[in-house]
Amino acid sequence: MRVVLRLLAPLLGLALAAAGLLLAIEVVAAWVRPDGGGGLLVPWPWWRATLQDLTWSDQPIPAIAIGVAVVGLLLLLLGLFARRADIALRAPTPEMSVTTSPRVLARLVGRRVRGADDVASAAVTASRRRIRVTAQGWSDPDPQLRPMIESRVFELLDELPLQHRPRVTVHVPVRREER
Repeated sequence: MRVVLRLLAPLLGLALAAAGLLLAIEVVAAWVRPDGGGGLLVPWPWWRATLQDLTWSDQPIPAIAIGVAVVGLLLLLLGLFARRADIALRAPTPEMSVTTSPRVLARLVGRRVRGADDVASAAVTASRRRIRVTAQGWSDPDPQLRPMIESRVFELLDELPLQHRPRVTVHVPVRREER
């Protein structure tokens, strides 16, 4: 959801900036030519004449109002649900709240896993609920590699003051032959 907001925010900002620029051009044009009879870029006298004849009960108006309300509600819900998924830690005092980002937790776990002698490479993703480790050994997968990685991750999680312990998934794929 945060990706959608990151794409939507600049687009809405550009649209509002363009509307503001258009309004500024129209105001300056109206100051320079008070008897110009119409807008420079926007036919606002025609729009005004058309809108004066409409009432709230005319046919397109309720549908447009409902559409704008639905789009506004969707944008509001998108903003509410796109909050950052921080990981809560136990605070030293009840008056404090301590959090960390999933990226920091993934880096800590990745450093601990890569510190093992048997691990050639490891990729770690973390969230509030789950940590996923994909690791490869130096040679053919050792049957003891997966339990060793799990134990290293569990040791790290025991050291961290996490409020809720995430579920750990370790995947050790079969190493492909290099050509």
